Amino acid sequence: MMIKAIASNYVAFHEGIHPGTIIYSVKTGKILDTVCGNVLTEQEIFNRGWDLDSYEIVSPYLIMPGLVDSHVHLNEPGRTEWEGFETGTKAAVAGGVTTVIDMPLNAIPPTTTIENFKLKLDAAEGQLWCDVGFWGGLVPHNLDHLKPLIEAGVRGFKGFLIDSGVDEFPAIDKRYIQQALHILQGEKTMIMFHAELQLPEAGHEHTVVDHHGEGIDEFDDCNMLSTVKSLSSVEPKYGQVSELIQHHEEYPMDSIITPLEAAEYEANDKSLANVDPCDYKSFLLSRPDHFETDAISLIVDCLRNSVLKDGIERSPFVHIVHLASMEALPILKHAKEIGLPITAETCFHYLSLAAENIPESKTFYKCCPPIRSEKNRKALWNALRQGLLTSVVSDHSPCTPELKNLAKGDFFSAWGGIASVGLGIPLLYTNGASIAEIVKWCCENTSKQVGLDHKKGFLRTGYDADFAIFDMNTYQMVTNEKVYYKNKLTAYDGSKLKGLVRNTYVRGKMVFAVEGMGHSEHPLGQTILERRST
Repeated sequence: MMIKAIASNYVAFHEGIHPGTIIYSVKTGKILDTVCGNVLTEQEIFNRGWDLDSYEIVSPYLIMPGLVDSHVHLNEPGRTEWEGFETGTKAAVAGGVTTVIDMPLNAIPPTTTIENFKLKLDAAEGQLWCDVGFWGGLVPHNLDHLKPLIEAGVRGFKGFLIDSGVDEFPAIDKRYIQQALHILQGEKTMIMFHAELQLPEAGHEHTVVDHHGEGIDEFDDCNMLSTVKSLSSVEPKYGQVSELIQHHEEYPMDSIITPLEAAEYEANDKSLANVDPCDYKSFLLSRPDHFETDAISLIVDCLRNSVLKDGIERSPFVHIVHLASMEALPILKHAKEIGLPITAETCFHYLSLAAENIPESKTFYKCCPPIRSEKNRKALWNALRQGLLTSVVSDHSPCTPELKNLAKGDFFSAWGGIASVGLGIPLLYTNGASIAEIVKWCCENTSKQVGLDHKKGFLRTGYDADFAIFDMNTYQMVTNEKVYYKNKLTAYDGSKLKGLVRNTYVRGKMVFAVEGMGHSEHPLGQTILERRST
């Protein structure tokens, strides 16, 4: 059994950052022994009963657990021109991510049935540079498929309360949520929601217009914007014009008057034609905070009623993905205070970017929910540090440059999604997160979320030897040319970040080195199909 050791004066154990030594097996891929507080000599390691094949001391670099990114869209099969298992996992390991959990949508077919899941597994074979687990999907008429998907190894399920933007993954309603919560009583799983909701209620009236025009130009955009008042699609297809909502008073940057706000104040629909679809502030207005608060209120109500009916002991956990609005935090806090089994994540982009700084026409900043104000950004950081939000993920959602509509710079017709898998450690570190916080939010808590905290997310004996070597003092410049995504496009192009992942190990084998080999010659990742037990 090939036994190796690695050590540093800086090792991110659960107990904190300390000198440490990690002994691991390349054959089994497991950590055999850890020593917190001391960089051992080879003789001291031998005295502990280990006959080493190699030993590396990487000081002054940090050894940390590999990240578990629980929110990644790899888009294969079916939309491999957007991304794919090979390019997506190569980008992941280049940033110290050793496990990703693939989202059920944007692949064709989506992961909503056993048959579809088998097609995805076939597509993944021989293409993984990190370990990959899978979420199943919640869509109308697939309730009978949920338990079989659990048995097949999906980590949980995700659904949308608003149009997902892809026809093969329609939204679910309140009745479906109630049924899913009941059907999954007693199961070791998680139900997750894209929490945006457009309510057809008093004060939230809207007119839905289904627009599938091709060859749309600026005149078409403005004409459509003059006749509709609410956004339909969470991630609009290319060529669609999203709709607008009237509630300008909830706009976080209320000191700035946009043409859309002026039109609303004047109560003149014709003036909506003055809206500039290239102005990010206009797009932000179309996705108000109450889309999130309305959705989360509905989810909490369904969960509370389910717990009252069936008991909390058997209730599946509920999770809010990519929470973006600080207005939703009090709802989440109250739900936790009354004991409901609910958690929430946010994303690297909501913590590192602010609406005030997004230039006109730069559609690569578009995502849904949208990047909100600087005040909102700071509130999300506070919620993380208070434990109200528990994890940070990439929500890596790439597409082709054409779908970003870069030539026109039209936020309303561009695809919504930001490519960022593998950039998380330096993004958080640059924005003031400590190493201990990054490990907690992106390794430990995400591994718990996906039911892998018995083998991933910690540097502990018996766990997978997944770790990243991080240079805490080097600065790097992110450029589109240097990223490993299939489509060289990211919102962080030109950003100077502190910290650089130098090496990444998956189950004891090096899969990436910033100097020398680059990526390993062969893919060393595996699919994660064990049925979750927590």
